Amino acid sequence: MTTKEDTIMSLKVEQLHPLFAGEASGVDLSKPPDQATVDAIDAAMDEYSVLVFRDQPLTETEQLNLAKAFGPLDLGLKKIKKGQPQRLEHFELADMSNVADEGGLVDRTSKKVVSNIANQMWHTDSSFQKPAAKYSMLSAVRVPVDGGNTEYCDLRAAYDALPDKVKDEIATLEAEHYALHSRFMLGDTDYTEEQKAAIPPATWPLVRVHPGSGRKALFVSSHISEIKGWTLPEGRMLVQDLLEHATQREFVYRHHWREHDIVFWDNRCTLHRGRRFDFSQARELRRATTLDVDAPELKTA
Repeated sequence: MTTKEDTIMSLKVEQLHPLFAGEASGVDLSKPPDQATVDAIDAAMDEYSVLVFRDQPLTETEQLNLAKAFGPLDLGLKKIKKGQPQRLEHFELADMSNVADEGGLVDRTSKKVVSNIANQMWHTDSSFQKPAAKYSMLSAVRVPVDGGNTEYCDLRAAYDALPDKVKDEIATLEAEHYALHSRFMLGDTDYTEEQKAAIPPATWPLVRVHPGSGRKALFVSSHISEIKGWTLPEGRMLVQDLLEHATQREFVYRHHWREHDIVFWDNRCTLHRGRRFDFSQARELRRATTLDVDAPELKTA
């Protein structure tokens, strides 16, 4: 952790990684933020892209109200689950847990465990749709004794570090992102045709300009199914090469969860993944996500 500290209004941010990520303090997130606080967090997100808030024991409703202050809510993969029962009070919240509806732990063969494992792949939330996600806000209710950390990588720094030859090669390339692609890779194929069609694939450039900072960023993810205009094997290997580059340790911040942490991240310029944990222990987190509707569609570099 560095000693750098910036003050924006009442929001203070202490940098956690040499390139990005900061621990934020000075605001009570249980209260709907006023516009000045929203603006301060937006400015900090443009710089750090990941903000960690400690000791914020939010209720489901408080978390939802917080997210709504930053834009319309994103349902993401929950579009496939419409009409199905869920454990949380608000359908808009994603239940990132291995906790069953009745309160115990789910069986290892449960779809929830599959989702936990799929989340261990490097991805950006809702890249498989338009508009895609802007901010995700993940709140820790219960954390396991060991494991279950979340890692984030800085896609702006990763782009900057690419060789010029690679930058030129990918400058105008586009990738197709499909919601169930990562699930299929894990053998999770038990979906109806209606579910498969619920979220049509979305096409995005591999290099985009982040609107808040003006910096170029890679836009790669485990949701990418193909590179437009390339053969399937060549395109998928290119994606693997770019993911391998972007997720080198120098670009990665690992977050060790404490109960009542809430972490914001900007899906337009970061990747993230959950880490393995013992499924016999409870890991209960809730995520609210906003749509990237206010900014113009990001430009091809």
